[in-house]
Amino acid sequence: MRSYLFLMLAIFLLASCNTTGVTSEYKSLKGAVWNKDDILEFSFTKMDTVQEYNMFINVRNDDTFPYSNLFLITSLSTPEGEVLQDTLEYTMALPDGTWLGKGTGSLKENKLWYKENIVFPVSGVYTLEVSHAMRKNGTVQGVISLEGVTDVGIEIKKSNP
Repeated sequence: MRSYLFLMLAIFLLASCNTTGVTSEYKSLKGAVWNKDDILEFSFTKMDTVQEYNMFINVRNDDTFPYSNLFLITSLSTPEGEVLQDTLEYTMALPDGTWLGKGTGSLKENKLWYKENIVFPVSGVYTLEVSHAMRKNGTVQGVISLEGVTDVGIEIKKSNP
């Protein structure tokens, strides 16, 4: 009887595992400050060449983040040397100042869509570079030190598990 219960528990735990997650990685920013020249680099391999994936950029921010939005520049490099570059804007707070994202207290985590149903058609190393492109209203020069961002990460999940 005891081994039967153990077997049932093991089957239940294996069945409840999340099989859609492929990779997740974070980079912490020293002092919760993201410098303009700090390009965060994430590399990943072993992607199924026919599977569709959803990619997310995860951003953790605290109360000192001074903006209601976030502009990012991304560069996705393929094993063949092709580079796909994007400039992205994400809303980080509601008009009344309420932070979006999950978390309690002063730290919030935002799961931001990056690519939907993307296929990695070639085996090899893919590299995603992420930097911020924040500016104050009315200025041309970008914000040198973006305060309030504690961590930035990527998450890749299978689209159709």
